[in-house]
Amino acid sequence: MANIPLSTSGRTAMEIAKEAVLISGKLMLDSFYGSKEVTYKGPGDVVTDVDKAAQEAIHLLLTKEFPDMGFLGEESEGDQADKGYVWIVDPVDGTRNYAAGIPSVATVVGLALDGEVMVGVNYDPQMNEMFHAERGKGAYLNDTRIHVTGNTNLSEGILGTDLSYNSSSTTNGLAIVNSFLPELWALRVMGSSALGLSYAAAGRYDLYFHGSLSPWDQVAGMLLVEEAGGVVTDRNGQRATVNSDGIIASNKTLHAEFMRRTDGMDWRKPTRAKS
Repeated sequence: MANIPLSTSGRTAMEIAKEAVLISGKLMLDSFYGSKEVTYKGPGDVVTDVDKAAQEAIHLLLTKEFPDMGFLGEESEGDQADKGYVWIVDPVDGTRNYAAGIPSVATVVGLALDGEVMVGVNYDPQMNEMFHAERGKGAYLNDTRIHVTGNTNLSEGILGTDLSYNSSSTTNGLAIVNSFLPELWALRVMGSSALGLSYAAAGRYDLYFHGSLSPWDQVAGMLLVEEAGGVVTDRNGQRATVNSDGIIASNKTLHAEFMRRTDGMDWRKPTRAKS
């Protein structure tokens, strides 16, 4: 495993990542109940002035502390996610929630080396919950070690997902949910994939799946689930990468059940070319 260089101030990448999410979290909290400037990047895909301000603040910190590393954020063009050391950032994951005043949002900061996630932090400022992991060192919620669910029957658990901007992906995802009914006990759709993956890592969700995520949506959550003892794969059952088209996260038993029960369904078919 690579030894991640220290920052210019002599701190670890994890220490800087935690500082970055706290900066963004404060910006989100300070403006949560106030007015926000909202614009649309596409159908249902919104961005606020806080997204932009938070990313600028995170970018400033990371480039100051690690000037030789790349940067990729949701709100701007950036470096390739799987080439060298790259910080991958979503300043406000769940922007639609944030714009509407729904307190299910998170900040995502991850560090990848040639596409392998080394450090990941998902921070929920409303709950003051910081999910964090470093490759080979376990996953944590604040100071407590976390683990994926021990449940072995998906129908008796909580299935988590979120809707995609792509209408066909959403339709196919809902068909997956429908296929588990009426046996499925509970479904959760929070509107934040970062929290969805974090909850899977913490055993709050028994399984989380999503059909259309970008590197900044899943970078920290992938590491969290793996370090919590779970598996994270793409639609084909191959270990997920930052560029994966579709993602399934759970323990080994429930993951295998999901793959068996969804075999041949449209959701399992890739929707974009492999990168």
